[in-house]
Amino acid sequence: MINVIGGGLAGCEAAWHIAEAGCGVTLYEMRPTAATAAHRTDKLSELVCSTSLKSDDIGTAHGILKREMRALGSLLLTCADEVRVPGGGALCVDPERFSALVTERIESHPNITVIREEIKKIPEGVTIIATGPLTSPAMAEDVARITGAERLRFFDAIAPTVYLDSVNFDKVFRQSRYDKGEDDYINAPMTAEEYNAFIDALLTAEIADLHLEEEKAVYFEGCMPIEVMASRGRDTLSYGPMKPVGLTDPHTGKRPHAVVQLRQENAEGTLWGLVGFQTQMKIGEQKRIFRMIPGLENAEFARFGSVHRNTYIKSPGILEPTFKLKGGKPLFFAGQMTGVEGYMESAASGIIAGINAARYEKGQPLLTPPRETMIGSLAHHVAFCEEKVFSPMNSNFGILPEIPYKHSKRMRKQLKAEIAEKAMNEFIAGFRF
Repeated sequence: MINVIGGGLAGCEAAWHIAEAGCGVTLYEMRPTAATAAHRTDKLSELVCSTSLKSDDIGTAHGILKREMRALGSLLLTCADEVRVPGGGALCVDPERFSALVTERIESHPNITVIREEIKKIPEGVTIIATGPLTSPAMAEDVARITGAERLRFFDAIAPTVYLDSVNFDKVFRQSRYDKGEDDYINAPMTAEEYNAFIDALLTAEIADLHLEEEKAVYFEGCMPIEVMASRGRDTLSYGPMKPVGLTDPHTGKRPHAVVQLRQENAEGTLWGLVGFQTQMKIGEQKRIFRMIPGLENAEFARFGSVHRNTYIKSPGILEPTFKLKGGKPLFFAGQMTGVEGYMESAASGIIAGINAARYEKGQPLLTPPRETMIGSLAHHVAFCEEKVFSPMNSNFGILPEIPYKHSKRMRKQLKAEIAEKAMNEFIAGFRF
């Protein structure tokens, strides 16, 4: 019997692949016995930051990752495809239906036993630690003891969600950037004057007390709070999440100075999230400042933004690219604790950890995904990145091996995508349980 600790995206993928390989697996999830700072339900694979699983376009890094995961039999992408909601080129899901479906599939698998209990010590036997960025203090301490590594921490942020019927459609418009998708986003345009007033408000906003022991929060760049971005320069947001490129305001016939995009977050289309608007501001400040956005003057919030602590280990020198701890102990890690960042990246690491845990149980050689694949490049980052520069990593073309001859940027990406697909197909064809 193989142990999987943690019922998030990585843990569920790991448990599923172990079970599909014919091995018994016990999946431990501490909710609802013990709560976390960000989760709201007791469902497995609950999405806490965003309802978007990012691009499904094969011409993008995230699209390549999804293609590889589907080829490997991803449970989560199968579920996501069944509960997807409009999102332009992105794979967006209804979060409640998604987690409910994953929970149903996991709990009904004959080789999986789900136990709702907080595990404070790493158990004996083949085990995968997939406790995520919100690992409980007791487990985090035991992980630090086992790995001998200094714990690293960064802070993640959640964007607010508003009710659709509170949005003023006299001021906003529907459109996807460059008309990719069927007008899947709601866009709130800003003039230069409105934008500057908004920036002034962000720069003077009251920030919520994290009540954590760290004196200074260190944020992952991909989840930077909106007010922190604003502090980096007055034009930072207009070149970041508020960039107006690819959009035309039908009220003026021109491109806005800046724009706030809202993305659908449930199947019914009643909840919409502010894209890229993660924040640490106090709730009162969020109401005041976000209602300065044209069209959101009377916005009603279904969820406010917040910040929570994320934990990950210094994986280089500790983990193999198989996601196994170096040395003889049958201990694997998966998910954001390893230093991959993102929903699908975490799930992908769970797939590889699950496959390898099952192979270890059966006495078979462990598998390292090819470096030319997106999953393989993430595993390479986790195992071999220089420790002094190691930080959480998303899927991106930059981590794939460089093409040894010169092409246009577009052609280089296309070639990398083709090489990755060929390498993954050969990898899958080359192993059998």
